[in-house]
Amino acid sequence: MSDLPTEPNDLENEGFGAESPGIEFLVEDVEFELADAQDLTSWIERVAQVHEYEIVQLTYVFCSDEYLHKVNVEYLDHDTYTDVITFDNADDADIIEGDIFISVDRVRENATTHGVSFRDELHRVMIHGVLHLLGYADKDLLSQTAMRKKEDDCLLLRAF
Repeated sequence: MSDLPTEPNDLENEGFGAESPGIEFLVEDVEFELADAQDLTSWIERVAQVHEYEIVQLTYVFCSDEYLHKVNVEYLDHDTYTDVITFDNADDADIIEGDIFISVDRVRENATTHGVSFRDELHRVMIHGVLHLLGYADKDLLSQTAMRKKEDDCLLLRAF
């Protein structure tokens, strides 16, 4: 595990109960309950399988805008607010090992702005982080368009 603040002693809340050995969901600095944790775990595992990756360890940290801003400043030297930050901790190809921090506040705001449900926006951001761990980038307009298409494709794999 990296030196990011995702160790159990560093987090206020315990994870959600329906995790696989390789996927965990944690909450920090925000009131939040994840619905459908088992369904989400199965979906994320399916996305990894479709891309021929194995999930070794994937930690989601659902947090506040302020918490994610601090992570962004401290670890990436970016003084901006964002909805998701992904840290890839994998040493080998074809495995997923990483930490995905998601601002619940930002997801709520984005859902309203884009006229979609909180659930769909949350799922989009969750899989966006996974796509980064699969090697997809979104630094320019062309790669952003490709990333959005991959997000849509992954969202279609949901069975719930």
